[in-house]
Amino acid sequence: MPRSAVIALRAPGCSGWRVNAVALVAGMLVLGGCEARPASATPLATSPSRSEPLPTPSEDTRMWMTIGENRFAVTLADSDAARAFAATLPMTVRMRDLHANEKFFDLPDALPTDPIRPGTIRAGDLMLYGDNTLVVFYRTFDSAYSYTPLGRTDDPTGLAQALGAGDVRIEFTQD
Repeated sequence: MPRSAVIALRAPGCSGWRVNAVALVAGMLVLGGCEARPASATPLATSPSRSEPLPTPSEDTRMWMTIGENRFAVTLADSDAARAFAATLPMTVRMRDLHANEKFFDLPDALPTDPIRPGTIRAGDLMLYGDNTLVVFYRTFDSAYSYTPLGRTDDPTGLAQALGAGDVRIEFTQD
């Protein structure tokens, strides 16, 4: 379901802040309100599940990230930000290391944003911090920061080793 179908509000009798619009309407029509949940119940997720399968890559949704002799396939997110990023390719940048878990580069121009708080960042995630900072994550960790997803490395095996410590030159292409 597209993120635009998720609205932020607190319905009377509900313990969660994020309610799926379809579920809200269906619940109000069929049940006359929200189902009561115990106070200890976990609120509904605020971002797409990271366990969802990736869409089958096509030329429109696939790009490549080359680090030295290592080439990684990246499946782009279905978003305006990812399409705007892909439109800037090919691009070769020198990315700096931050916190020994990510590489970042400040793009010259802002991209569209639709930030989420993913909770867990996965090795291989390609994200946008703010509206112009490109980030490649090479370690999995929990984060409270908000990012706009751009894509995800299909198989991040060897990504951390390819990126190494310190600055690194990365080429992003669509072929």
